[in-house]
Amino acid sequence: MKGYHEYKEVITLCLRCAAICSHCAASCTKESDVTMMANCIQLDMECETLCAATAKLLSLGSSYGLKLAAICADACEACARECSQHENKHCQECAAICSECADACRSIQN
Repeated sequence: MKGYHEYKEVITLCLRCAAICSHCAASCTKESDVTMMANCIQLDMECETLCAATAKLLSLGSSYGLKLAAICADACEACARECSQHENKHCQECAAICSECADACRSIQN
């Protein structure tokens, strides 16, 4: 059974991505047109939740870890697409880490 040591790089990226997604969502609520940022905020929160859960399950060596990592990659890709459409710094930073995290989650799929 693989666990933390085998997935350490992916776990670290998932945790970084979760933190940046939370920061992005909070920052989006301070934009002048919050309604325009609604989809970004929603995807940030979904991605943050999945990244944190993926890191936890991979750390535990759970049989669900790889399955959730695949879903996490999908969410990260969706979040990256949305964030890349916005020019502000927090969205651009989020898009970059989400893309990196998606690639990492895909890399451990069998």
